[in-house]
Amino acid sequence: MRLSELSGKEIVDVKRAERLGVLGQTDLEINEQTGQIQALLIPTSKWFGFRKEGNEIRVPWQYIKKIGSDMIIIDFPDE
Repeated sequence: MRLSELSGKEIVDVKRAERLGVLGQTDLEINEQTGQIQALLIPTSKWFGFRKEGNEIRVPWQYIKKIGSDMIIIDFPDE
């Protein structure tokens, strides 16, 4: 799957039934040696479309359960 195919998909936490963001508004953490995505970094606060520094949710790739045509379903383990 190409990055352009992921762009624009909503990211939804299945346990909390909560929308976390849209992939176009996120950053990716990529392993430089393998080129594989390690995590999605989703900003948690915005101010008129500008990202504030520091506040973000890190979603490790292993917590992504399903990538559909419109959304990405994630499942954080219970803490």
